[in-house]
Amino acid sequence: MKPSSTLFLRIVIFILGLPVLAACIYVYPVVTLRGSEILPQFAFMRYPYLAILYIASFLYFFALYQGFRLLNYIDHNNAFSDLSVNALKNIKISALSITLLLISFMPVAYTVGDMDDAPGIIILAAAIVFIPLVIYVFAALLEKLLHEAIQIKSENDLTV
Repeated sequence: MKPSSTLFLRIVIFILGLPVLAACIYVYPVVTLRGSEILPQFAFMRYPYLAILYIASFLYFFALYQGFRLLNYIDHNNAFSDLSVNALKNIKISALSITLLLISFMPVAYTVGDMDDAPGIIILAAAIVFIPLVIYVFAALLEKLLHEAIQIKSENDLTV
């Protein structure tokens, strides 16, 4: 395949990384500082939450990198290889790790929602937690299908 066939997806992956990079630089420190001022009972968690946000962002960038690698495999006609399965496996593990890290923010979301009597905050926080969970399930499904396709391909290559 030509590299131009996956160019759009490469651009999309790059664009998906920009807001998270901006959040790492500008938003995370301010949010944790203001959060510790608004909710003094969670002030002791400011730096652990900041670390969790940065770790989740690192895992997000790692998953984007694995997506780039997957597109490279597709461009070099290695889409049905163990390398592709490993890339999907890494994306799956990253998405599950991000989900588990973001679950730690649910007590804060519950406290803020209860304090302001706004259940929408809890629903929004739950939606943010479920986004990487959906990606985990999708990547696991694709990994399984790709693994089975590779097995079928190798069996067909041996029968010739």
